[in-house]
Amino acid sequence: MSKAEPMASQASDHAALRFVILLGVLSLFADMTYEGARSVAGSYLAVLGATGAIVGLIAGVGEFAGYGIRLFSGILSDRPGRSWWIMAMGYGVNLLAVPMLALAGRWEIAAALLVLERIGKGIRTPVRDAMLSHAAEITGRGKAFGLHEALDQIGAILGPILIALVLWHQHAYPLAFGALALPALMALSVLGAARVAYPDPGRFGATAEPEASPALPRGFWLYLAGVALLAAGFVDFAFIAFHLERTGLVARPWIPIAYAIAMGTDALAALALGWAWDRVGPRLLGGGVLFTALAAPMIFLGGPVGLMIGLIMWGTGMGLQESIMRALLAAQVPSHRRGTAYGIFHTIYGFAWMMGSLLLGKLYDHSVPIMAWSAFAMQIGALLVLLYWAERERITLSAS
Repeated sequence: MSKAEPMASQASDHAALRFVILLGVLSLFADMTYEGARSVAGSYLAVLGATGAIVGLIAGVGEFAGYGIRLFSGILSDRPGRSWWIMAMGYGVNLLAVPMLALAGRWEIAAALLVLERIGKGIRTPVRDAMLSHAAEITGRGKAFGLHEALDQIGAILGPILIALVLWHQHAYPLAFGALALPALMALSVLGAARVAYPDPGRFGATAEPEASPALPRGFWLYLAGVALLAAGFVDFAFIAFHLERTGLVARPWIPIAYAIAMGTDALAALALGWAWDRVGPRLLGGGVLFTALAAPMIFLGGPVGLMIGLIMWGTGMGLQESIMRALLAAQVPSHRRGTAYGIFHTIYGFAWMMGSLLLGKLYDHSVPIMAWSAFAMQIGALLVLLYWAERERITLSAS
């Protein structure tokens, strides 16, 4: 082997890592924008006169619209030359809808903007994940997705803190949403820089594997069944914020802080789980889901102490889904089909999230304990399906 070969390999490693970090910084500013808004979306809707069922409907429809469109954007992203255009469209819609919430005076208008924000995120997410998976072939899947999620969640911490500071001083939701225009513009600037620096991210994984059958693996569909149950039973933070506003369990300015705590846990969990994934593999999945299953009962039934413990569980669950679950998909599907696979994955996830949110919203208006334990039961059901899938497929997937 010549000296030039290891030097070229090292340069490729560094380029892939830089690309992962650049996408992470992009997500940092993007999350600062829309997660800042989402941290108070439920309480904002409550102030505007929405009911628990309406909040559940908005959360469910928004997530389904955002996840459903990922099927089409994912399929399009597998075609050469489309990825960056799809990214630009998605981030533009996703980020610019947020500051416009400052102008909403009715819950119907706020609901439309929140759904639009979800659609924008849906357009660009499969493309971004496919780009990230190509670089992950070189850096290690757990490392790439874990690092990306950690940077992503730094923004998800900073956004709610910014909202909390504005509400603490002004108690004005419109001013708080208007302040999120700055990180939105920063995210769009980073997106432009990434496009210039890495016009063809697919080159990272171009030689990772030969061209394979266009059919997706059979185990992929069983895996998605477990993911669907997991999504259905995972309570949207809009519900949590609505519950905190309605019950007065914490003061209004502390609601986004509660979200920041959950996002901080998410970031730490993603880093730790991503690192461990490259060394231990899918055995982490069962323990992670089991730990997070009690999040809803703790948050909704456990009082102030239960709320803190539940937020940590909830944040860990988010970190699990955004690192290991995405890495598992990349490990199952050939690189030339990943845009489509991520699109299908997110569509099914979003449909399950919508149906779960609708059900949990109705149950919340009827009985909070029944709602909380129903969410727990669906999480346990997901755990059983995923354990069966792992055993059936004899999963030994690793970093690359």
